[in-house]
Amino acid sequence: MTALFGKRVLLRSLEASDFAKWQRVRRRNIDWLTRWEPKRLPGTPDAVEDPQAYRARCSARQRDRQLGTGYGFGLFVKGDFAGEINLNSVQRGPFQSCYIGYWIDEAQAGKNYVPEGVVVVMRYAFEQLHLHRVQAAIVPRNTASRRVVEKLKIREEGLAERYLEINGVWEDHIRFAMTSEEWADRCHELIGEWIGF
Repeated sequence: MTALFGKRVLLRSLEASDFAKWQRVRRRNIDWLTRWEPKRLPGTPDAVEDPQAYRARCSARQRDRQLGTGYGFGLFVKGDFAGEINLNSVQRGPFQSCYIGYWIDEAQAGKNYVPEGVVVVMRYAFEQLHLHRVQAAIVPRNTASRRVVEKLKIREEGLAERYLEINGVWEDHIRFAMTSEEWADRCHELIGEWIGF
């Protein structure tokens, strides 16, 4: 299991034994989170309420990791589960790119845990996975998610219209990205500010 450490956060793969903690946070944050997520397909089990579906989700994340197509991390603060940061849709070949996504318990929002975790994961993406590009797509009105990339000064690339289905609606997204060249120029600043080592 890969574990990544920040100054205040631990990032590691979620396991079946994390279900109760994950479920508590997801249940408590249903309104905070589901407005920014794709709708669950009809007939598919709800990982929040079905431990088997949660285990299947963990297994799928482990399979993605083994195939090199995705890297999911639970975000832990002082030993407590607080959210997730994921590298999704990893593409190799001439692209060498992935998408980053994140969410946090509303009770922990605004404490800079997510920006710290994003720097930790970007360091992993560029320095361990040797990706060339990490990109994010954020619904324009999702000010909390936008604030993360703004704090980190991740480059904005423009608006993608009707880019992803979110909660049953094809939503516009603002695209942000960082390349390995930008990381090389800024890694000491970002690591110094957000991780401290």
